[in-house]
Amino acid sequence: MRISAPNILTGARIVMIPVLAIVFYLPYESRYLMGAAVFSLAAITDWLDGYLARKLGQVTPFGAFLDPVADKLLVAVALVLLVEEHASAVLAVPALVIVGREIVVSALREWMAKYSERRSLAVSYVGKVKTTFQMTAIIVLLASPPDLRDPIVLAGYGLLFAAAALTLWSMYGYLKLAWPDLSSGMEQRKP
Repeated sequence: MRISAPNILTGARIVMIPVLAIVFYLPYESRYLMGAAVFSLAAITDWLDGYLARKLGQVTPFGAFLDPVADKLLVAVALVLLVEEHASAVLAVPALVIVGREIVVSALREWMAKYSERRSLAVSYVGKVKTTFQMTAIIVLLASPPDLRDPIVLAGYGLLFAAAALTLWSMYGYLKLAWPDLSSGMEQRKP
């Protein structure tokens, strides 16, 4: 396997995940802004590795596998850190929706690659908007201490709830697209 710039960026994003966790637990007030900066840099590498892979013609099977894994790990770790820091069911609910959707859609993609005639699910426009809201919400929430009187924190919560709603909408779209293949096995079993 040839090492490419996009795959290096994806690998760097994975390395930034423990860095984010370490920074987040530092005993300094600046840890919030530092954590947001680490997450922001990782989010930029997500966009940049995809752009470079397409622009330089360096799309590889390894990169296609590793990129979404890195994204999901980064988001899941950030959400776990935030749920612990905020200790709030109000934040835990959208975090659970987001992580749960990622598990469902990942399993659906794996199933489709093996059993469906469609073989894959393209990322939808709703999914891209969801990702934008989700990344922005996480950056906003990482950057601020958990104070529900702070309008910035409230904006972060609002963005995360919007991302969770879009998460459910995009998951519905994926399931609707896959439903003919998923339900075909049920129809074949009827007497």
